[in-house]
Amino acid sequence: MATAHTGSEPAPTGDAAISINGLKKNFGALEVLKGIDLDVAAGEVVCIIGPSGSGKSTLLRCVNLLEQPTAGTIVVNGADVTDPDCEIDVVRRHIGMVFQQFNLFSHLNVLDNLTVAQRKVLRRSKSEAEQVARKNLERVGLAGREASFPAQLSGGQQQRVAIARSLSMSPSLMLFDEPTSALDPELVGDVLAVMRSLADEGMTMMVVTHEMAFARDVADRVVFMDDGFIVEQGGPHQVIGDPQHERTKTFLSRVLNPTQVDQAGEFTAPATATDQGSSGPAIVQDKPVVDPRDPTR
Repeated sequence: MATAHTGSEPAPTGDAAISINGLKKNFGALEVLKGIDLDVAAGEVVCIIGPSGSGKSTLLRCVNLLEQPTAGTIVVNGADVTDPDCEIDVVRRHIGMVFQQFNLFSHLNVLDNLTVAQRKVLRRSKSEAEQVARKNLERVGLAGREASFPAQLSGGQQQRVAIARSLSMSPSLMLFDEPTSALDPELVGDVLAVMRSLADEGMTMMVVTHEMAFARDVADRVVFMDDGFIVEQGGPHQVIGDPQHERTKTFLSRVLNPTQVDQAGEFTAPATATDQGSSGPAIVQDKPVVDPRDPTR
């Protein structure tokens, strides 16, 4: 279970689909993740919020080893993906991931975008792959667009195709990395509606998002990150509706009231085991708020 510094830690129910312990990630001398502990139960929807540069996307990318952790362990569906002997390609077959950009093959039509991985990775026949693809296109509200090419679709439609492509691989869990951030405001709702339906169906989901209304209404648990730490977590009514940590309050105030400018709250990093001495707890220095222009997540 993640270390929430508010003293309120709802435990996930059921078996853990994802178990993260002591996760650290460095990019050179830059420490982006600083000891993350987090369990996600099967069927749970966990939304991760926080300022740019807090490590949200890096955390998500470590789950399926798109980023190699510096330290710690990550267990997905019982497989330790940080074990050098882990067959990561086998594990990834059960993980769907949707990125900020749609990453569709521009030279393939929608149907082929949804069937190519099924046929090459899952070894499905052409007819079976097309049947699965059509079912998932209908699921995301795009039935009848099989022959369209990505350039003929709106951004929201392309993102829904990307979701359908992930679903066509029959994943047991889905990772969403700010899936609406590249969309026009008018197109966001269609994508969020698809994600809401997946949550209603019991799909295990980790969602990095700035959509506070979605997190409040759909998430079972909201995790607030800053400066590579989990600062606060709990039910959405707690973290979004009644945050306890000053840094969470400041972040939500700025997100929910963007024209209001006030003094940024600072996040004090928790003392680690190596900070402790025989004479008592070490003094923990305040960590500055991460520069939002920092491209590292």
